[in-house]
Amino acid sequence: MSKYWSPLVEKLTPYVPGEQPKMANLVKLNTNENPFGPSPRVVEAITLELNDNLRLYPDPESEALKATIAQYYSVQSEQVFLGNGSDEVLAHIFYGLFQHGEPVLYPDVTYSFYPVYCGLYNIEGKTVPLTDSFEINPEDYKQPNGGIIFPNPNAPTGRYLALDKVEAIVAANPDRVVVVDEAYVDFGGESAIKLVGQYPNLLVCQTLSKARSLAGLRVGFAIGSPEVIEALNRVKNSFNSYPLDRLAQAGAIAAFQDEDWFRATCEGVIGERDWVTSKLEALGFEVLPSKANFIFARHPDHAGEALAKGLREQGVIVRHFNKPRISDFLRITIGTADQNKRLIECLKTRV
Repeated sequence: MSKYWSPLVEKLTPYVPGEQPKMANLVKLNTNENPFGPSPRVVEAITLELNDNLRLYPDPESEALKATIAQYYSVQSEQVFLGNGSDEVLAHIFYGLFQHGEPVLYPDVTYSFYPVYCGLYNIEGKTVPLTDSFEINPEDYKQPNGGIIFPNPNAPTGRYLALDKVEAIVAANPDRVVVVDEAYVDFGGESAIKLVGQYPNLLVCQTLSKARSLAGLRVGFAIGSPEVIEALNRVKNSFNSYPLDRLAQAGAIAAFQDEDWFRATCEGVIGERDWVTSKLEALGFEVLPSKANFIFARHPDHAGEALAKGLREQGVIVRHFNKPRISDFLRITIGTADQNKRLIECLKTRV
């Protein structure tokens, strides 16, 4: 604490990202990065952009990328909003779209950035408990609110909410923005983007960090009605008019143009996810059904914290959350075949 801090800063509890340790021979399964690299077309596009044009500002509206995304999802460019990673998009959503007179609703076990944004923007947040099986119940969201947000698939549980149930939440709250955070949807889920034309209160967020292997490039986007997108643009242009640099725009466009690579890597993750799940279950773990590039698992005879510590001693890093209801779970990112095999071999010595 410092005398130079504002009262707001003193009250903030910042988000804690996954650890990025510097260790030799590390199996890093704690930050949900894609084990397969980006499309070679992305690398080529970025390389071509490394020229004298770097002295010039990028297109502040990223029009070419917007057009690419709009065409890919069969929407209009004015329905697309871009940000420096989906976390920045979410920050603008909390600030520009959620009403301050009533609480913003989100699951009690979910992405831990949501309460951080509530604190940053002085918005009341209200957690809605997941069911005993860690699922979202749409009926629980039929209550007064200033907006609703939830990941689908949820994080860190990996559980997926079927599209008809997502629609039930959106339809029950026509006067409030409902945000579906789809960071992991490409690993087996169905996007709610197809519902945007029917519901002007629906906003769908996605990222290129996960399924398109571009966590290091920082590109996120949202798709919604033009009136909702305009609000986000007003916030963006009052905060940072140039959120995406030239390299990010070029690489992101190329990523959307290589559908074969995208599909192949997603299928690769899904195949490895199924293999890891089966091996963990054989070791006695309870594994929640996942449509993400990670799984959420616990062992009935071993505390999650102890398992995470033991794996770390063997050079395998997974994510443990010391929080109510989930303290015995491990969130395990799906890695390469070799990484996943090492994970299982290490766990065999622990359980």
